[in-house]
Amino acid sequence: MDLQLVGKRAVVTGSTAGIGFAIAEALAKEGCFVVVNGRTDERVSAATKKLQGSVVRGNFEGIAADVGTAEGTEKLARLFPDADILVNNAGIFEVKPFEQIDDADWKRFFEVNVLTGVRLSRHYLPGMKKRNWGRIVFISSESAVQIPAEMIHYGMTKTAQLAVSRGIAETTAGTNVTVNSVLPGPTGSEGVGRFVEDLAKQQKTTPKVVEDEFFRTMRPTSLLKRFATTEEVAALVAFVYSPLSSATNGAALRVDGGVVRSIL
Repeated sequence: MDLQLVGKRAVVTGSTAGIGFAIAEALAKEGCFVVVNGRTDERVSAATKKLQGSVVRGNFEGIAADVGTAEGTEKLARLFPDADILVNNAGIFEVKPFEQIDDADWKRFFEVNVLTGVRLSRHYLPGMKKRNWGRIVFISSESAVQIPAEMIHYGMTKTAQLAVSRGIAETTAGTNVTVNSVLPGPTGSEGVGRFVEDLAKQQKTTPKVVEDEFFRTMRPTSLLKRFATTEEVAALVAFVYSPLSSATNGAALRVDGGVVRSIL
């Protein structure tokens, strides 16, 4: 599919694995220059080597920067000052009972999951407006709509992303810049895969049994009844960052496998 992105510059945070990597790979295949971001040189190097084997059209460059900190976002913005496409994907999650989530946890989750996108959007948005074209995409979650009891602090940050995304979109009225959120459901990313495998070992069973039990008890409303692939999520994101989505702005788009029981 030709999304008319040849020559565009894209920054994808948290893109050394999982959904972020799938998005970066899709962008590079469409001819973009893609900035691949991770927290360590080792992770970034492994991701760029993997891209070298699958991408023949676009260009990419890696940067090790912890964008969950102000210093990390400043480093990324300094080395790559302009972008036509920004995908705010970096984030963290953990399962933790509400009574055990202390103030430090709340602050850490807000810093990484919300302020990262705020800081980078604040940096790149003026250039997009000046060029009268740009795409900002926040990778939120179905947990923004159905707050999970097992990780309330995570759900809070995902809801906050929707508010930030819609608010920034309001500032783009009359331009060719759009700001949207994408809400994946349970996805077979690296972190989720590791969690499922560890749980299977603890229970002395198979990852398939753990996955089936998860959708039976934890996400019974899922219509997909399995973890989505990272490529399936990246496919929707590809529409959002492409010129084809020019009439979609300020939206929260779900690729949640039907977990959220809503007609809107």
